[in-house]
Amino acid sequence: MKMPFADAVITAILGYGVVFVGLVLLMCAIILMGKVMTAKKAAPAAASTAAPTPAPRADIPAAPGTAGEVALYDVPDKDAAMLMAIVADKMGKPLNELRFKSIKEVK
Repeated sequence: MKMPFADAVITAILGYGVVFVGLVLLMCAIILMGKVMTAKKAAPAAASTAAPTPAPRADIPAAPGTAGEVALYDVPDKDAAMLMAIVADKMGKPLNELRFKSIKEVK
């Protein structure tokens, strides 16, 4: 059974229209969900910044002295200092309690 050309054009236009409307609705749903999620994420962050930060504990004295020299191989001083600070933070120890012998960039 053959469909007349005019009916085929109308069917194609209606099909494309349905798909286009579906895509627009999906885009609106994604944008709405994104706004809801960012609003939920921003609310706890705002509440946490309003809370006072606890004072550092005074009962633990800082470690005296330094940990010696560090050999740097193809690493700028600024990057080495940043890496040492990150390691100290992750380990939960003061920087002067850790000993770094050398820092080398792996290529």
